[in-house]
Amino acid sequence: MFRSSLATLVATLAFAAGAAAQHHGHGGSAQPYAAFKDRPIKALSADDIAGLRAGRGMMLALPAELNRYPGPMHALEHEQALGLSAEQKVALQSQMAEMRAEAITLGERIIAREGELEALFRGSAADAEAVDRLTAEIGVLQGQLRAVHLRTHLRTRATLSEEQVARYQVLRGYEVRRH
Repeated sequence: MFRSSLATLVATLAFAAGAAAQHHGHGGSAQPYAAFKDRPIKALSADDIAGLRAGRGMMLALPAELNRYPGPMHALEHEQALGLSAEQKVALQSQMAEMRAEAITLGERIIAREGELEALFRGSAADAEAVDRLTAEIGVLQGQLRAVHLRTHLRTRATLSEEQVARYQVLRGYEVRRH
């Protein structure tokens, strides 16, 4: 039950975000989807596909990032300012590599399922059962992908000291340095 509800929630949020981006990206023109007709997978832009294939965060971990749970990539970008120890650097590099490997695997699966969904409609073979199955699978995969990114932020915060987390917040512009 929970997985089904999670899948529905993730799919709904993804749809809403995509719809808002599409509407704003085309200035409210009368033909807002015309620019998408030549995409191999209509639901995914070239940037979406590249991000999924590279294991990028694509703002999936914003609840963590903006609530004092740093990510390993940005912590490593600020390694000197944060005063990372050699052990911390190794831990963060490992976290990033593990996250990226999992994210790439999930991203490829999302692309494949979106491709299957696309093919069903392109081939006029879509039916309710296939649509329900594929959209549920895509929703679960998207939820798993987001969880991978969020869990990595948990691990990163546990790797850093409270002082480093506070410095990270300032370096990333989330908090103002207090005197």
